[in-house]
Amino acid sequence: MHSTSLKRLIAVFSSLAMMATLTACGDNVSPTDSANGSKHKATGVSGEFHGAGASSQQGAVEAWIATYQGRNRNTKIAYNPSGSGAGVSTFLTGAIAWAGTDAPLNDQQVEQSKAVCKSGTAFDVPVYVSPIAVTFNLKGISGQGRHLNMDASVIARIFDGKITQWDDDAIKAQNPKVDLPATPITVVHRSDKSGTTNNFTSYLKAAAPNDWPHDPQENWPNEVGQAAKGTDGVVSSIGQADGTIGYADVAKAGNSGTVAVKVGPDYVAPAADAAAKTVNASPLRPMPKGSDRVVVDVDYATDAAGDYPIVSSSYAVACPAYKDAKTGQFVRDWLGYVLSNSGQKVAAENTGSAPLGGMLTQEALKSVNAIQER
Repeated sequence: MHSTSLKRLIAVFSSLAMMATLTACGDNVSPTDSANGSKHKATGVSGEFHGAGASSQQGAVEAWIATYQGRNRNTKIAYNPSGSGAGVSTFLTGAIAWAGTDAPLNDQQVEQSKAVCKSGTAFDVPVYVSPIAVTFNLKGISGQGRHLNMDASVIARIFDGKITQWDDDAIKAQNPKVDLPATPITVVHRSDKSGTTNNFTSYLKAAAPNDWPHDPQENWPNEVGQAAKGTDGVVSSIGQADGTIGYADVAKAGNSGTVAVKVGPDYVAPAADAAAKTVNASPLRPMPKGSDRVVVDVDYATDAAGDYPIVSSSYAVACPAYKDAKTGQFVRDWLGYVLSNSGQKVAAENTGSAPLGGMLTQEALKSVNAIQER
């Protein structure tokens, strides 16, 4: 199925006509799907299941839901893009089957999950990798596919309120052929607890430690600029005013300009393959023996040619065993599909994300395939 056709279908995926069409589509809804040598088969899990969390995952999750429901017609799935923090908090109440988050679980959340899971503690596995774009609206300069060059120091000083005009010498020096206006810079950041914010501030701290005094965190750490709720809120605020700059999953950047980030001697624009290079070269975080968690320690300070360093390695949070057996069966099958080759292909076609692959997928599948086997 062509990407544009699937996008139209997803917009109306709750309709019967869409469901029938998706059932007939080739590889995206095949009942047998190879995921790095592991066969994924439709199980016919029936019922209603809910997830919530990262708004950056929204486009991918909508695509996954559409295709999954196309071959499991008695399964109804809903996802609330409430933000990473809200999604994990809701999961820890036991109200949803899984959560999406751009920030790995912290120790307190892992401990709290003992009350929700039938046994053991919750685990997180990567399901969605995408560049986080530094996106801006500047009259006569911004636009889809158009970039300004910036290094980490300039980006950090802008978002910490130290660079306040678009024609600042530090920006001009890296964009000598651009006629930058004397327009005030308005920073737009997330108002809600956000994994995207955690990833972005992690980049700033790692790549520009002398210019970014704040620790990585899910809540925006200073009073610079204006706040907006969710990825869509940030993108909407940027689109409404000249001189704005913010950060968002590249799939949501729309018609705004984006920053090409300096990596080594070159500038790299946000792109799926460049994000994948960064994530695939980054190590996994060491975990205690017996843990099912698969967490990438992203090398935000990479200087490798062609890497894009501002990356969202976004996770699904699940239990190793569920108090409700049907929920466990669903989560195992659902995340197996999400991690499968065609699940990752659907996300890439609809959001521009970087498909997972290799050892990262294999490690994630080990955890997912072990659900309810204890």
